[in-house]
Amino acid sequence: MYIRIQDYINDRDITIYQLAKAGGYGYTTIYKSYNKSQSKATPLNLRDIEVIAKYQHKQMWEILKELEDNYMEE
Repeated sequence: MYIRIQDYINDRDITIYQLAKAGGYGYTTIYKSYNKSQSKATPLNLRDIEVIAKYQHKQMWEILKELEDNYMEE
């Protein structure tokens, strides 16, 4: 399974800088996280979900549901 996290943030016009600032992480940390290749063993880091949720003022489960419904490929 592959989650198209880049498409999710691009569709919402969210920048890596905005995510890093909202999540309290450094820009490089978030940049590397969102631009790494996904494997079947580790498709997504929980920090990635947490940062998006903080930026959008949502709960992590809400972000996961959106990703599952609209941005997941087998």
